[in-house]
Amino acid sequence: MTEHPAISTLTLQHRIPHGGAADPWAEVRPLVDGVDLLREAHPEGLAPSCRDWTGPAESWPLAVTEVPRRVMITEPECTAGCCGALYVTMRREGDRVVWDGWENTSDITAPRPPDLRFDTAQYEAELHRAAADRSWEEPVDTIARLLGRTLADSGWFERWDCVLTGVWPRREEPGLPEVLRSPEGVDVTFHQVPEPTGRTTHYGYELEFTRGLSVEEQVRRLADHVLADDPRKTADVH
Repeated sequence: MTEHPAISTLTLQHRIPHGGAADPWAEVRPLVDGVDLLREAHPEGLAPSCRDWTGPAESWPLAVTEVPRRVMITEPECTAGCCGALYVTMRREGDRVVWDGWENTSDITAPRPPDLRFDTAQYEAELHRAAADRSWEEPVDTIARLLGRTLADSGWFERWDCVLTGVWPRREEPGLPEVLRSPEGVDVTFHQVPEPTGRTTHYGYELEFTRGLSVEEQVRRLADHVLADDPRKTADVH
């Protein structure tokens, strides 16, 4: 009797980082049959941010085709070039998705997860579910996401020859003394289109929330502040 490889179930879980993390957006962490296999192989590794799941489906971090693709599945808070990362090769084989060819550039002696196979239909459905999931969001995440969409849709930065770089939730850091703790809010970063000299100027807003306002009111108030005048005059130069 021919043995068939076990078919695993993929679950994607959003995990909000600690206050002060380099990327304050939630990571989208893959669990296999309910187990975080990557934690043992790369304990310090973080999965790709939910920001990477906002484009077309073929651009998502775990998207697969029949052509094998080497994917960085976790990396440290610094960079993969600094401390290494965990990679896996992904491909679709008919009604199966295959993960194999594991490579840990952080620690070649660390245990590697086993080769994995998933049902293609379940795998693709889970990717789409996770990309649309907003249940994990805290108010600061919802405000940052909606503000980012409002600013991107406004065309405001292009009017001033600028490019919106990103909108980020800013979380409180409970471990710090109050005098050193940044208030909860949203950070907006943008840069000016390079001048003829090749020089690029980077700008940023550190926006704070107003107590007692709803998410929608917060977004409206913050957007009005940014869109009120030439952002190159009202933002801080970085």
